[in-house]
Amino acid sequence: MAPRTKALIKPDLLVWARNSAGFTVFEAAKKLVIDETKLASWEAGDDTPSIPQLRKVAALYKRPLAVFYLQQRPVDFQVIRDLRRLPGSGLRRLPPALLLEIRRASQSRALALELLDDLGEQSTGFDLRATLDDEPEDVGRRIRVAFGVSDQEQDRWRDSDGRAAFTAWRSRIEAAGVLVFQATGVSSEDASGFAISEDRLPLIVVNRKDAPNRRTFSLLHELAHLMLRISGVSDLDADESRPPEDRAIEVFCNHVAAAALMPKDTLLALVAAHGSRATSWADGEISELAKGFGVSREALLRRLLTFGRTTEAFYRQKREQYLAEFMMQRQRQRDGATEDGVPRNMPQETVSNFGKPLVRMILGNYYQDRLTLSDISGYLRIKTKHIPKLDRLAGIR
Repeated sequence: MAPRTKALIKPDLLVWARNSAGFTVFEAAKKLVIDETKLASWEAGDDTPSIPQLRKVAALYKRPLAVFYLQQRPVDFQVIRDLRRLPGSGLRRLPPALLLEIRRASQSRALALELLDDLGEQSTGFDLRATLDDEPEDVGRRIRVAFGVSDQEQDRWRDSDGRAAFTAWRSRIEAAGVLVFQATGVSSEDASGFAISEDRLPLIVVNRKDAPNRRTFSLLHELAHLMLRISGVSDLDADESRPPEDRAIEVFCNHVAAAALMPKDTLLALVAAHGSRATSWADGEISELAKGFGVSREALLRRLLTFGRTTEAFYRQKREQYLAEFMMQRQRQRDGATEDGVPRNMPQETVSNFGKPLVRMILGNYYQDRLTLSDISGYLRIKTKHIPKLDRLAGIR
């Protein structure tokens, strides 16, 4: 058998690609189905992969094959602050799926800036600001005023799962000059969302695998990050198991999100009829209150705990109940999953994942003959046959 042609590449690029994808040597070798020492020898320059092997490496690291033939490492996105890390253990390693979502979101933002410039348009400046010294309740009120959200308006968003509230808050945040994407490849356990603070087109990404009412809280939490001008990957459990400086940020952002979504005076007026000393709540009462604000039952109870309207013991009891219910629901979904399933609405998913602003920018450049159908397909990861419906959903035609 003739020897395979070796790929004449710089080993340093293999190391860079693996690290930027979030894999250890052991993890990458396992997925490539090669011995760990073999990958190590490629990265050390003692050996080189064949071209077919390099194609597998490129597919695993989600990089174009041509990247490995560059003369030096490309300038890559900066990995943002991991606010989920544990004290004393340094930065937690971001999983490959989350790193890929951060990279894709950063690339989509860069594309949006380029498309805006091509169209000769200016992005709306994001002017909302806050500091950690601000009172979170005041910051929450300022958000509602800035976005024109009244109690009456918010009540009109009431539905069974909080989807209407998420859509309404998202559209207002996008109108303020923020790109809002939804991640589809990250588990709920890995992250609830992340924010990238920039002067032009700052970015929020929330986890689409979360329920809509939880996504709404994540959306406002990440908005608070942008107001602080702090980029970071977040989860919503601001417990003690993190460095004090990170915990202070996450507690502040959680408080701001709660204040914006569930105004103190409005909430306390609604629960007044329950009795001034009541600290336990029926499941139906909790659900109805949560639906009115478009938040999860846990977020509602946490807000009641803040105002002394429930106890820590009751909150923890209910939190365990909700977690158990979530795990059972997820298991039922896995057990009932079939390959045929319900047909996916790809145009709707595309608008939901990328947001109307970016989709409109891409389609706008297409109709000015600056992009091809192939370009649209590549940028939005959608087949060209879906583009006519994408037009209508994005409000282009």
